[in-house]
Amino acid sequence: MNDRQSKLSPPGALILGTLMAVLMLAGVLLTPARQALATEENQPALIAIIIDDLGNQLGAGRRAIALEAPLVCAVMPHTAFGRTLAREAHAAGKEVMMHLPMQPMQMERIAGPGEISLENNMAQLRRILYNDLETVPHVVGINNHMGSLITRHPGHMRWLMEALAARGDLFFVDSFTTSASVAYEAALETGVPAARRHVFLDDDPAPEKIAAQFEQLKRQALSRGYAIGIGHPYDATLNMLEEVLPELQRNGKFKLVAVSHIVEQLETGELQREFAPVPLSLTARRQGDL
Repeated sequence: MNDRQSKLSPPGALILGTLMAVLMLAGVLLTPARQALATEENQPALIAIIIDDLGNQLGAGRRAIALEAPLVCAVMPHTAFGRTLAREAHAAGKEVMMHLPMQPMQMERIAGPGEISLENNMAQLRRILYNDLETVPHVVGINNHMGSLITRHPGHMRWLMEALAARGDLFFVDSFTTSASVAYEAALETGVPAARRHVFLDDDPAPEKIAAQFEQLKRQALSRGYAIGIGHPYDATLNMLEEVLPELQRNGKFKLVAVSHIVEQLETGELQREFAPVPLSLTARRQGDL
């Protein structure tokens, strides 16, 4: 008991105790956790942007790499310029991911060379994944190209995440090409650091639509504290990014970061996930999908 407390009369102590209880109930008295939250509210919102589909076009890929911002370059395996662009992106200080082809709902479409599909068993899937990784140097993480079919199958997603976990040096970003995807949950259950895409910048490649999606990305970052956007090396997308990124980086409300920075802060709890992962009951869900 300190000196001030020892001098309080019983009625004074009662009044002080009551006042403190009221303040705590009202949330006015800041606990250390609340103080930390108040500090975080003054921090800029984090934005990460991944440029997908790199590897088939040298000029467009180099234009994306030349953007003066910590954008992430997602390179497809087994492409004509994938190795070159991955090396150049790394040399330019850009983060390199592998854009893993995954089976889409449109059965007549193939996501690309090195695709994983429902036809693969566990050993085949792991062999395809590791072979794909050999074609893209400097990879720090994976995200999915297409995948609207296979990402809804917990069994195959569990196999994929176990293969990533076995390496122990890669994170996963669910491109979230279908709302039925369980890839993000499977990654977290398997211990693979993971995040999920929030906004596609250029599903509609019209310049005004891309600009509107970029504003949506900023709004989501402000409301959540962070947001992950995905774009492609289209002329309209690159034109927009060349114009808006310098201004974004001068805006104190936002901080443009590599996606690994967001993944790391989600892992440490410095950023809050949008939802608590729910156990998948993987075996039951896998049987139901068949």
